[in-house]
Amino acid sequence: MTEKNRLFSLRAVLGLVALLALGACNQGQEGQPGAAQQPKPLPVKELQRSTVVVQKEYSAVLEGVVTVDVRPQVGGTLKEIAVDEGEKVEAGQLLFTIDDRPFREALNAAEGSRRSAAAAVALAKIEVKKYKPLVKNKVVSEIKLLEAETSLQAAEAQLAQALAAVEQAKIDLGYTRIEAPVSGYIGEIPLRIGSLVNAGQDDALTTLTDVSRVHAYFSLSEVDFTRFKQQFEGETLEEKLASVPPVTLELADGSRYGEEGRLDAVSGQFDRTTASVRFRATFPNDNGLLRSGNTGTVQIGWTYRDMIVVPQSATMDLQDRVFVFRVTEDNTVARTPVTVEGVHGTGYLVSGGLDDGDRIVLSGFSRLPDGTPIQPVDPDAKESGAEEAEQQTNQAEGA
Repeated sequence: MTEKNRLFSLRAVLGLVALLALGACNQGQEGQPGAAQQPKPLPVKELQRSTVVVQKEYSAVLEGVVTVDVRPQVGGTLKEIAVDEGEKVEAGQLLFTIDDRPFREALNAAEGSRRSAAAAVALAKIEVKKYKPLVKNKVVSEIKLLEAETSLQAAEAQLAQALAAVEQAKIDLGYTRIEAPVSGYIGEIPLRIGSLVNAGQDDALTTLTDVSRVHAYFSLSEVDFTRFKQQFEGETLEEKLASVPPVTLELADGSRYGEEGRLDAVSGQFDRTTASVRFRATFPNDNGLLRSGNTGTVQIGWTYRDMIVVPQSATMDLQDRVFVFRVTEDNTVARTPVTVEGVHGTGYLVSGGLDDGDRIVLSGFSRLPDGTPIQPVDPDAKESGAEEAEQQTNQAEGA
């Protein structure tokens, strides 16, 4: 071995010895009590129970209080369309007319039959009047009088039929003027002047909707329906509905409708397909801003009593359970399961697992095993020390 090689080997051995000595020194320092890691500074919040009103949202479909399909009651040719699509009309206003000439002629014929029947009755009465004294004086047989009276009854029956035919002809003639049954707005008009229409046809001439008030229909799940019965006062569903505070309506564009509504009806049975029950809220609509077919969101205020609100960011989900990191009296953390009743904004409504005065870690707990000591920091503090502690927390989370 050359002198140069011996020198290189000696240097390698000396370097290895130095590394081993440094590692032993570090291990000795870490084992010393004075070198223990300081507790992490983490934001901690003290909790208190309170009563919370949560606005729950339910998708709704709007309908006018009355929706009528306007159909012809007699057949004929559409002669006039007196309104336009989307027009607001009043009850009794003319909408359509059907050519009435055939119906006027039918009325005239019915009137002629009535007059003929009336004359037959008058003649039959004369016959009865003629035979009464003759029978009394025994000039003619009593059978003649009975025949005359029977003829009178038949004539009177014919007159009654003729009168009914006149009334029916008048009704049919009246049906040639199609008027609005209720006040409201005209829908689509698919037919045009000259179209042939028939009584009872499937296609409506138009749809008329009264939207002076609108119904908002939405559904509650079986769980929410049970809570509804428990939360609101009253012995019957009608009494409970009456005790519900006014509800609000959010329109499809996210804006709030200016009028409040009331819950006033609930379906008599559950939908087996969706396991939900249908509710109805009614809103005033004097300005006509809402229309049948609109969609929106009904918002109902649900009151939760004796609840603790925990930020969702201060929780973790594990195997379908929700946990928080509770801070014990000696400032160590304990992972604690909680019972969530609902959501309020960005927080959970907790009914079990926590109590008044309990403290929880708000952030930085992702790698904290149970029993880890921490340094509680007030999250609302504005001092520089708190800001430095938050920076340390963020650095610890990134480590």
